[in-house]
Amino acid sequence: MFSTLRRAVRRGYRRAVDLSHPARSPLGSAVVNCVVYQDGVRQDGCAEVGEALRRVRKTGRGFVWIGLHEPAQEELTGLAGLFGLHPLAVEDAVHAHQRPKVERYDDTLFSVFKTVRYVEHEELTATSEVVETGELMAFTGDDFVITIRHGGRGTFGPIREELEAAPEQLAQGPAVVLHAIADHVVDDYLAATDAVQNDIDAVETAVFSDYGGRGDAGRIYQLKRELLELRRAVAPLGRPLQQLATQPIPVIPPEVRTYFRDVADHLTRATEQIGAYDNLLDSILQAHLAQVTVAQNEDMRKITAWAAIVAVPTMVCGVYGMNFDHMPELHWTYGYPLVLAVMAAACFVIHRGFRRNGWL
Repeated sequence: MFSTLRRAVRRGYRRAVDLSHPARSPLGSAVVNCVVYQDGVRQDGCAEVGEALRRVRKTGRGFVWIGLHEPAQEELTGLAGLFGLHPLAVEDAVHAHQRPKVERYDDTLFSVFKTVRYVEHEELTATSEVVETGELMAFTGDDFVITIRHGGRGTFGPIREELEAAPEQLAQGPAVVLHAIADHVVDDYLAATDAVQNDIDAVETAVFSDYGGRGDAGRIYQLKRELLELRRAVAPLGRPLQQLATQPIPVIPPEVRTYFRDVADHLTRATEQIGAYDNLLDSILQAHLAQVTVAQNEDMRKITAWAAIVAVPTMVCGVYGMNFDHMPELHWTYGYPLVLAVMAAACFVIHRGFRRNGWL
């Protein structure tokens, strides 16, 4: 309880910093933050990357955390030479749209995470954007963390603030930062899947209502497309998290490895929810198509019933319109009203029969 209150007080007195806006940084177009941490405490006076790295390696304590936003090839190449990053990982970090993964290059880990945000909307339509994705990347070494953000989502500001509020955890090294990023990303997955459930419930209610429209198929397909995008972000991350949680990796201390196991469990929950939602949407779509088929059959029955009713006077009028001289009641004074009465009576009997059988 006291630790929670202390964290709230620290956040209240800390000046808010927008780490997602590169134009506010004095470090250049790509570097949005460069901070040295020693014993879990943020150090001042290290705005230059080379100076920060020399300070950390000179003292042999702490690590440097560098935040980048959509760096260019030449900008990241300079950092690669300074920190000894592998060229293949640098190439992947420059070009976005990578598959979620964790790759090991000597003593450096290169991690790729897909960020997900649920897009609020008043009403789901066939063109509504439900899920917005971005990309986070991280180079993790013994004494450095380089985080890279692509897209408008995934700012590291909240993650940095949470870690700085718990210096005893941050003192364990760069692996704690990697865990915080993974935990934050997976929590966003769970929040997005919970929000998508509301849209699925709304579509399900509309389909099974008495006034369900035939345009619900477009909304169902749109939800399935957005769910597919969510699956592409969530499902590939399962194996990398299992590697971080179970395999001995020099960059990840054993005491931090346990925390990755918890993140992997949360990811499994999100993956299972997405699979269940996809199956539920398939069932809703099949039920909707069945309802459309039933409605079409009812329409065809009504059309057929009215066609049968109209066929009686059409047949009688066709017979009496053949202009033969010798026809029953042709020259009778009340022949015309009698024929009309017979046609009306026949139509009434047929209409009543169709109504009784539920065709009209």
